[in-house]
Amino acid sequence: MTASAPAAHLAQLNVATLRHPLDDPRIAPFVELIDPVNASADGAPGFVWRLTEDGEADATGLRPAGEDVIVTLSVWETREALWEFVYRSGHLEAMRRRRDWFERHVEAHLVLWWVPAGHLPTIGEALERLADLRADGPSPHAFTFVSSYTAAEAAGHPRPGSVSSEARTASPVEPAVAP
Repeated sequence: MTASAPAAHLAQLNVATLRHPLDDPRIAPFVELIDPVNASADGAPGFVWRLTEDGEADATGLRPAGEDVIVTLSVWETREALWEFVYRSGHLEAMRRRRDWFERHVEAHLVLWWVPAGHLPTIGEALERLADLRADGPSPHAFTFVSSYTAAEAAGHPRPGSVSSEARTASPVEPAVAP
């Protein structure tokens, strides 16, 4: 019997630059959708986890990408499960109206990547993946729905521009990193 590959889940980060503060009446229709859309995600087939601010129901108060930028970070069992939620649920209503509430992004604002099942990505990890996508384009390390990679393609794929694990272990400046 051969050991099967470790299970992987799909992580996603989406950043959106607000046109107005969240307490502005022009953003109120978006704010009204937050709880129902999050509840829909939480109950969606294939949903694993989403980032929330400590003591809050969502992450809208977190601003790691800038004072006017909100983030959504979540983990899904499969690409298909995330796709179904994004494009075939109440989330679609928010997407249809996104130009009412958010600036148009000139660079990538959504990044997908595979994580080991059970791993909950940090916001730092997610922002790094977005930066990699913006700098290097899609790869098995950081991709989009349009330029998607499978978990198998991503397994063992080094981060673009990264040093090998052997070089990292040999470096006196940087400690070894466990895979």
